[in-house]
Amino acid sequence: MIKYLLLSLLSLSLFGSKILNYNIYDRTDRADVMITFDTPYSGIIKQSRGRSKIIIKLEDATIESPKIKKVTSRFLQSLSLTPFKGHTQITASIPQSVKLLASKTANGHGLRLRFTNKVATKEKSLVQNSIAQTNNPSSSLPTKKSDDLTQSYYIVIVILIIGILILFYIKKKATPVRLKQNRQATKQQKAPWLFSAKTTPERQKNIQKNTNEVSIRFQKNIDARNSVIMLDFGTQSYLVLMGDSSILLDKFHENRPSSQQEFETILQSRYEELENFLNTKNKNRDTKEPEKEPLQAYKERVASLLYSDEL
Repeated sequence: MIKYLLLSLLSLSLFGSKILNYNIYDRTDRADVMITFDTPYSGIIKQSRGRSKIIIKLEDATIESPKIKKVTSRFLQSLSLTPFKGHTQITASIPQSVKLLASKTANGHGLRLRFTNKVATKEKSLVQNSIAQTNNPSSSLPTKKSDDLTQSYYIVIVILIIGILILFYIKKKATPVRLKQNRQATKQQKAPWLFSAKTTPERQKNIQKNTNEVSIRFQKNIDARNSVIMLDFGTQSYLVLMGDSSILLDKFHENRPSSQQEFETILQSRYEELENFLNTKNKNRDTKEPEKEPLQAYKERVASLLYSDEL
């Protein structure tokens, strides 16, 4: 029994792998020839190419008899397997644009001969490379030379500088226009409405209405009961003593005070007059002498001032 086993192993080592069968599979983009061996094939595969055929030599492979197969495929026209001493020769008739790819199965019992278009093979390799890059994100990242990166950096800096200069130019152009508008608005606010160049009838009515309004320009408290007030009425200003009774002290037209300090100066210049009037008023209150009505005193004071103006 052991002798027969040794003889079988010796025969296997002498004759190598035996081709049991082969199958041809025609596809739209390729034609595959699957060859099956009785033992794992470990021989050397050699190929040579002619104008219209490819010759494949399978060393240490045997086949019982020659096999010839006609194929109706655009990748393979015919296939023949011929046994020789020490090897088996496979001859495939193919077009000029077809390429052969040979690969073994994982267990070594099969050999695949794939006949496919050269261009399709290149495209497939590109697709495989793209798939591999997709699966490996780090490999899909494009690399740049340091010079390209530096150039891009300078370009971005130049664009930023140009943008900043444009913004400064626009701001410089817009600022004088804005200042001019603000000055015009300020002049319109400060300009007296009485001296407007163009006065419409409606505006004249408003002016007349405004001239009939009374406003307080300045005010100064003399004591707990009396205070001096400067009233604006129309184009005139009136200095009035307000208290238990109202007395008109003076009126101003062009030389009326424009600040609180000037108002204080006028009151200091009339200090004796105010002091005498207040003393007289307090004395009359103590002696219970009848006082003139405020309106009557106001009228008399205005009449005296008008008479002095006529003189």
